[in-house]
This record gives sequence, C-alpha cells and structure tokens, in this order.
Amino acid sequence: MGQKDSARNQASAGERASVHKLRTRPHAQVLIIGGGINGVGTFRDLALQGVDVALVERGDYCQGASGASSHMIHGGIRYLENGEFRLVQESVVERNRLLRIAPHYVKPLQTTIPIFSTFSGVLAAPLRFLTHKQQGTPTERGAFLIKLGLSMYDFFSRDGGAVPRHQFRGRKRALAELPRLHPGIKYAATYFDASVHNPERLTLDVLQDGEKAGAAGNSDARASNYLSLAAIRDGARPGQTGSTVELRDELTGELFDFSADIIVNTTGAWVDLTNQTMGAPSAFMGGTKGSHIVLDHPELLAACNGREIFFEHTDGRIVLIYPMGDRVLVGTTDVDADMAEDAVCTEAEIDYFFGLIGHVFPDITVDREQIVYTFAGVRPLPRHDATQPGFVSRDYRIERRAGAGPAASDGPGGTGHGAVVLSLVGGKWTTFRALAEHLSNDVLTELGMDRKVSTAKLAIGGGAGFPDSEDGVQRWIKAHMAAGRNADRTAGLLTRYGTRAGEVISFLDGAPDRLLHSTRELSVRELEFMARNEQIGHLVDVLIRRTSLAFRGLVTGELLNEVADILAGPLGWDTATRSSEISHAQEVLKRFHGVQVHSLVS
Repeated sequence: MGQKDSARNQASAGERASVHKLRTRPHAQVLIIGGGINGVGTFRDLALQGVDVALVERGDYCQGASGASSHMIHGGIRYLENGEFRLVQESVVERNRLLRIAPHYVKPLQTTIPIFSTFSGVLAAPLRFLTHKQQGTPTERGAFLIKLGLSMYDFFSRDGGAVPRHQFRGRKRALAELPRLHPGIKYAATYFDASVHNPERLTLDVLQDGEKAGAAGNSDARASNYLSLAAIRDGARPGQTGSTVELRDELTGELFDFSADIIVNTTGAWVDLTNQTMGAPSAFMGGTKGSHIVLDHPELLAACNGREIFFEHTDGRIVLIYPMGDRVLVGTTDVDADMAEDAVCTEAEIDYFFGLIGHVFPDITVDREQIVYTFAGVRPLPRHDATQPGFVSRDYRIERRAGAGPAASDGPGGTGHGAVVLSLVGGKWTTFRALAEHLSNDVLTELGMDRKVSTAKLAIGGGAGFPDSEDGVQRWIKAHMAAGRNADRTAGLLTRYGTRAGEVISFLDGAPDRLLHSTRELSVRELEFMARNEQIGHLVDVLIRRTSLAFRGLVTGELLNEVADILAGPLGWDTATRSSEISHAQEVLKRFHGVQVHSLVS
C-alpha cells in the first residue's frame, strides 16, 4: 500500500463523522476538491462568509505539495529577476501578516547569502529578466545584483514591515559571524524572511477554523480527508442545482453522490487530472519536483549559527541550508515532474545536496548515515513549455469553466449548464491567505453574495492570544503545568498546538494519562484527542502530519506498535487492521521518505 493507493477495508466502530456529515447533507453551494493549504484556506474563508461549503481530500490534509515545502514563508527575492513585482509585494505583505496572525507556527528567519564575487551576472541579468531563460553558462550572482535585489526587497517591506532591513558584511566580519563558511567568500548579505516549522499543523488549524465557523452558525462547513472524486454524473441530483459527483471513501471503498452549485478545483499539480475526471480535460499545469533532505548533523547545525544559508549554486539553482530545531533541512531541486511517477528524493539529488553543502561549508563532511528523512513534492506550477523550471512564474491564476460534466462543457455540443468550475493554477505557501481571499471573492460573485468578514487580521487557530515574548511563553507554560506534566511537556504542547493546547490540556486532565514508553513527546490521552478531533485515517498521519516525529527521524518499531495499539480503540481497528496500518506506515516511510523502520513482533 502506498500514498497513491491507500484504500483498504477496515473493521470500524461506525462511519467516520467527517464522511457522515457529507452523506447526510449531500449538497453544498460550494464543493472544494483538494485539501492542501490553498484549498483549506479557501474553505475557511468561505465558511466565515456564511457559505454552505464542503471540502474533500483524497489523502490526508497537507499530504501533497503543501507538506513537501521548504518550510519557508518568504517574499521570494529571486522572483524580482523574473519581473514578478506584484507577487513579491503580495508575498512580503503576507509574510508580515502571517508573523502576526499565526505566530505559533510562523517565526522570523534570519537568512545569510554567501557571496563570492562583486559583479558576476550583471551582463546576463537583463537578458534573464527579458527572456526568462538562462543566458550562457550559469554563474552565481555577485554583490552588486544581490544588493540591488535586497534593496528592492526592503522597499516592498516598507509598509507594515515586521522584520529588520538587510545588512551587508565584508569577508572578515562575515567569517567572524559564520567561521565555517567558505574562506573564499567576498561578502555576506543578511536579511530576514520567515519559517513555518510545522506546515501540516498550520493547515489543520486553518481547516478547524473553517469547521468552527460552520458550527458557530456562520455556515454549514464540513470537510473530510481520504475522500476522492471518483466520477461526475450528468447534471444535479433531483431537486438540486449544479452538478453531481461520485465520491469514494478511500478507507472503506464505499461510494456516494454529492452535488454542488460551484466546484473549486484546488488539487495542485493534479488539477488537469481532476478536470479530466469531471469530463472536461484541461492543460493548465506543468509542475516541477522539489526534493529535500533532513540531517542529524550537530556540526552543520552549529555552523549555521541559527541562520538559514540561502544562495545560488554554480548551476544557477537557488538552494538553502537551515536549522529546524536540532535538525538541518537542505533543499531544494527544481526539475520537471513526471506525474506518472512518485515524487521521491533520488540518489542523484542527494549527491547534489552534498555537493552544495561542500560549496558553502568546505570543511564539513556529510554522509548518508546522517540523513534521517527525505521528502519531495510537485509544485503546482502553470504549464511552461520551453521555459526553464527556475524561471516559471510562482504566481497564480483562476480558470473558470461554465459547467461541470460531459454535457455541460462550453465546447461544441455543450450546454454550459451544471456547476461552475473554478480551477486554481499555481500558488505558493506564503500567499495562501490572499489567494484564498481572491478565490473566495470569485465564488461569492458567482453566488451573488457579499463578503462579510476579512481574514487579513484574523488570528489563525492557536495563534489567537499566543504569547508575544519569551517571558509570556514561560508564564503560559507555568500556568498550564499540572501534576505529572512538567515544563518540557507543557512547552511541547504549546509548540504543537499554539494556544489551542489549552483545549488539549483540558482533555488530558479529564482522565488518567501517561506518556508513551517509546517517546516522551506523546501521551495516551493526546493520541485519543487526535483520534477524536483531527481526522486520523492512517497510523502514518500521526507520525508525519500530526507530529514531527518522522521528520526528525524518531520513528522506531516500538513507536509504531505502541501508537497503533492506542489508536486501535478510538478508531475501531481490529487486529488485522492494526497490523496492516503498521505495514502501511513502514512502506510509506521507506518508499517516500527513505526511512527504514523495522517493526517489533507483538
């Protein structure tokens, strides 16, 4: 079993609550297909406007490209060379905004660019700007171009800026700050962007905001993961408008119909395949694959000195090395993707990453034994034909089709009736809130509704009331400690949930609890809380997307067995299902993340 074929029969304590809500109310004004950050962001926005909205995701939330990001919330300094000034400005504004409305997950990230020349790239840059193609042999940008770019970057940050302006250092001072850098550097430029240390949980927070808006009476918002689009019917259900689709429960194989007036396709790199399933093939997408590795390498971690090292390699690719907790993330590649193949980090890409580490830190050695996790995803980029991957726009657009279904296309013989389909082409993590607002506004126009609520200043999930200083964090931790839960455990809950940890703690304190034997980062009651409240479909969801245990290389056979045992009760797994879940987790970790975990006999 892999991520592309996760359907299985399971003994269940009953139909999943998320699926039950869709089956019992099988019509919505809007159906969103795709549970990455852009689909989930649009779900939240529409729910807050009082729209009857539903969302389905064929895998787990944030499982695809959204979960394979570089964990950066950034303005995109390199987009300036492509002339994408609107995107850079929007990205910088949204970066600053997310630092305010999602402070529990989005943090300032000090970034340093090592520079090896003064004027390199000056002659080629104007041609790259005009043609969006590499001119001649790739060369690293020199200090002049980088200084110009960072000055423009600061200009875009001038209104409502939340981070300091850039600084330039000469060789001597740069090496004093980062002594393990290549001694041949001439300068180092330092500026600030932001990181998101747990994009999967931020996505879940956004989703739960939408669900809570529905529960509060603003809408009837409902969403389910592991629910895929199987087919589209001709026309709507009796007594309903729009179009009817057939949905498949990927955990049980069961099929049911669902209708909607508007369908929003936010399936990322799979947009064209989704449209094909809906009877109207498109050719919007041309995604590129980006891979990353995670290293347990204390020497490299110390060399970064808390900063992201961001630079252009000699082949013209933009790459990064930066610390995340006690691990180091290294990425990324940018190559055309074959949608018929799994997105995985290859041996050649690993060799490439080792080469770029040596380019910046020449006296630090890295080997494969220090890799604890790898991951790759397909960026949802527009079709780009002859344009080189690195020059493809990261901006987004929305494509509208007048009707869904074989008889509803706008082409010859089509009636144009059925659900309006809006397909999202492109999009990046940093701008998800603004993109969702744009897409929601288009939906509201189709529905003849007005916007009621702006999300521009609305805190996301556990970012509401999050302490704004280290002293505040310590006060929060002290206030929420209890017998059997020390400061480290409480701090871990605050890191994982933000201020929503208060709700989790109330649940933990509702009955006797204990930490797991296999990890001190989870307890029995916390796993039960996840099972009840966070739509866990597979054991691997906990390891990769509800916690960062897999990302940090902390999954063991003992952990697999213990977590499976605890989840079996609330999720209704029998002995056979429990065993298949362990096997499934092992296969996903090995096939997609390069992690070999041997289970224990139990």
